[in-house]
Amino acid sequence: MRDKDRLIFPLDFPSWKEASTYVRLLAGTVGVFKIGLELFIAEGPSILKKIKEETEAGIFLDLKLHDIPETVKRALSVISGYGVDFVTIHCDAGRRLAGAISIATGAGTKVLGVTLLTSIGRDDLAVQGLAGEFIDDVSRLVVQRAMVAGEAGCSGVISSGQEVKAIRERLGRDFLIVTPGIRPAWSVTSDDDQRRIVTPREAILNGADYIVVGRPIRTAKDPIEAARRIIEEIKQAS
Repeated sequence: MRDKDRLIFPLDFPSWKEASTYVRLLAGTVGVFKIGLELFIAEGPSILKKIKEETEAGIFLDLKLHDIPETVKRALSVISGYGVDFVTIHCDAGRRLAGAISIATGAGTKVLGVTLLTSIGRDDLAVQGLAGEFIDDVSRLVVQRAMVAGEAGCSGVISSGQEVKAIRERLGRDFLIVTPGIRPAWSVTSDDDQRRIVTPREAILNGADYIVVGRPIRTAKDPIEAARRIIEEIKQAS
């Protein structure tokens, strides 16, 4: 896998009009474009076709499906026909999701389990009523959820770079880890809404396969140059 293929850029825009500017600008630079709820709800499945017409980059459909196993199964059955590379789900149901996940993986789509959103910190976990042992050691909670995702048949998980090493040690080299909340040292701001952040270099050294970088590229004066700087960090850490 090329260094640039490990860089995922999220299309966090309200419509194709805004997103298309960055798809065309970064088509030859980043490896994967990520479509989240906002853009997918605004444009529908047609957004996937539009992106494929503009670039050969991979497509990551980040819908974080969360429902009873049968509903997730039906949703993944539809998604498997879209030809996307990745899709995300919550794995609370564990092994009962195995049948649903196998449908997508059989069609070539890698299903990634969500562990813990990078915007969530210890205070948020306390509000959710989780046991003190998980609040005191967030990585323990993340690893447990990664293990549940693995048992359900997921190809990998979404995880903060702070927990990547622990997941890698428990689930091995072949288990994919995609890390959001990436902030190069030159892009960190005091009002950032991400709490558990790491640099591109730290994420790769810890064992991440892919990193998701949005704001540092999107708000840069030269997005292409920003992406290339991040790819260079990936290269140096690989």
